[in-house]
Amino acid sequence: MLNDTFFRPATFYLNGFSDLPHATYFYVFLCFVYIMTVVGNGFLMSVIYLVKTLHSAKYMIVFSLALTDLCGSTALIPKVLDTFLFDRRYIVYEACLSYMFFVWFFAFVQSWTLVTMSFDRFVAICFPLRYHSIVTKSVVALILFFVWFCSSCFLASLVGLITRLSFCRSLVVQSFFCDHGPVYKLACNDTSVNNIIANFLITVIICIPVVLIALTYICVAVSLSRITSGAERLKAVKTCTSHIILVAIFFLPLLVTNIAALATYIHPNTRIINSTLTHTVPALLNPIIYSLKTEEVMTSVRRLLKNNRLRNVKSSR
Repeated sequence: MLNDTFFRPATFYLNGFSDLPHATYFYVFLCFVYIMTVVGNGFLMSVIYLVKTLHSAKYMIVFSLALTDLCGSTALIPKVLDTFLFDRRYIVYEACLSYMFFVWFFAFVQSWTLVTMSFDRFVAICFPLRYHSIVTKSVVALILFFVWFCSSCFLASLVGLITRLSFCRSLVVQSFFCDHGPVYKLACNDTSVNNIIANFLITVIICIPVVLIALTYICVAVSLSRITSGAERLKAVKTCTSHIILVAIFFLPLLVTNIAALATYIHPNTRIINSTLTHTVPALLNPIIYSLKTEEVMTSVRRLLKNNRLRNVKSSR
């Protein structure tokens, strides 16, 4: 091929599972996951919006996480179902790049929203007397804006670099969506820059957030060790429980999948299942965990239900 020849395909082909029996059941399961994700995150956002006592800096972060979960699942699952349940595996080049952008954009935002949550817990436990002067609504709004803005800029650059690639060989993407790695590796010109960006993406989404969250909880553990009262220490630990569970659900599958991929061979079907669940299950579980583990949310839900019953009784009279 001549150096000045450039091939931009009209479409890509999403390969998905290879010879996996009863794959339809897995997609039906994803459909159920998506429905419950929409209901759960929609419910949590509604509670935060309706209950004025939850209009605080902390619940601005929770609302942002729920919105990210909802948008991230919407960007991924409906298209996966349309692609494989209805066998529409060809995807237009521009649509593929948009698909890639939005899936990874919301994963990026979700990761750094969890870091923002850890900052909130760090200040609440290590500097309790200064908490309300440090973690204000304006500060949290600025942090969240910075997270969303930086995420969009980085992902726009990452996807934009795909447009410089020439695809003159196979157009079969070995994934269940237009994933960055499987797409750029199909190119037949130099992909060294894309490889660097891909490694940087993993570092920014997984490694740096995990390190920052670990450091905040080391500081939290040190502060807790200085609390003499067992009851006060237990109360402080309970405020962190929900966040620790959310962090584990989001980051552990990502870490395990990436470490396993580096250490040994993973069958493509196994990798796709792991990746699919990693992108979808945390968004389903986050509102459930936060509702069940946070007393403020449960109290607010009970108050809403009580007020609703009282309004129904008055209207019936």
